[in-house]
Amino acid sequence: MNSKKLMTSILLISLIVLGVSSAVAQARSGSGLPLPRFVTLRAGEVNLRAGPGVRYPVEWVYKKRNLPVEVVAEYDTWRKIRDWQGTQGWVHQGMLSGKRSVIVMGDLRTLRREPKTSASPSARLEEGVIARLLECPQGTTWCKIDADGYEGWLRKAEFWGVYSEESLK
Repeated sequence: MNSKKLMTSILLISLIVLGVSSAVAQARSGSGLPLPRFVTLRAGEVNLRAGPGVRYPVEWVYKKRNLPVEVVAEYDTWRKIRDWQGTQGWVHQGMLSGKRSVIVMGDLRTLRREPKTSASPSARLEEGVIARLLECPQGTTWCKIDADGYEGWLRKAEFWGVYSEESLK
């Protein structure tokens, strides 16, 4: 084996070993839950920090309990989140809940009694309304939500808090 092939083989083996050890380290330090994923804010006041720890400055304070956010990274007990407007930062895992909610986007939206545009309305929802996510059947673009006691169906394109291909029962 010539020296060029030997060096290429050593480099390839080194990269494989580094990749495996990095994946093992991530699996041990993370929650084991998929990234990204949607969660909600557990408290009525949550500090969004510049980095993963209390020594980092607070950049924003959320004042909406059950606001949906997307976890995009993890470091120890800290979660990097993104909100519906694209703001990102770090919060402690204790400030997050696995409960699911959505936030209505865009113009006035019509909550439907059935998952079809011809169904009768059950309510009209303004942008920014936070609703509890009840179900998103597989193979459909509709999800059932509960907006302050008004249950009905909205298309996934009308709110933020669910992935386009995600199903939930």
